Amino acid sequence: MFIEPLNWKANQNPRTGWIEVICGSMFSGKTEELIRRLNRAKIAKQKTQIFKPALDQRYHHENIVSHNDNYIHSTPVDHSSKILESAGNCEVVGIDEAQFFDKDLAEVVNTLANSGKRVIVAGLDMDYLGKPFGSMPELMAMAEFVTKVHAICMVCGEVASHSYRLTPSQEQVLLGETDSYEARCRRCFNLGDTVSGKG
Repeated sequence: MFIEPLNWKANQNPRTGWIEVICGSMFSGKTEELIRRLNRAKIAKQKTQIFKPALDQRYHHENIVSHNDNYIHSTPVDHSSKILESAGNCEVVGIDEAQFFDKDLAEVVNTLANSGKRVIVAGLDMDYLGKPFGSMPELMAMAEFVTKVHAICMVCGEVASHSYRLTPSQEQVLLGETDSYEARCRRCFNLGDTVSGKG
């Protein structure tokens, strides 16, 4: 479990910013961990702002919602530059589904951290082909803290780090849930349609 560094003080002047990345496959608890960290910041009376890509409306237009129905209010934005415009004087910035943002997200996140903000980013590190996804590799390289969370393979029950697509679409971005994806370990991911977690 991630615990904030002991020297983090909301009122230190000048504040030291940093970047935290929470990554993993679908159904691994990324959003759950993001919500946990943001709630801890709120308990500590730190000013927070939370953002998500406007295209992700699977659960709610504004709220960030985890797969087990925990949620936190967020601001949907259609371009990462709007995060800079809206972050204002907050101390902690949360960003969910980072892989869906435009290519400028890494620069935006770096600018926020350089201005003294704690930036917590969650997203898929790999797409349905097992390839690095969007800005996530760059964000992971820039971050002071990277947490990789894991799901359980829906085929064999081992630790899963891949998102296996169950539908024939070849679009990189395909919003979906258990009807479109399942978490798989490396072996079951590579076996593809020859195995199934639905039986």
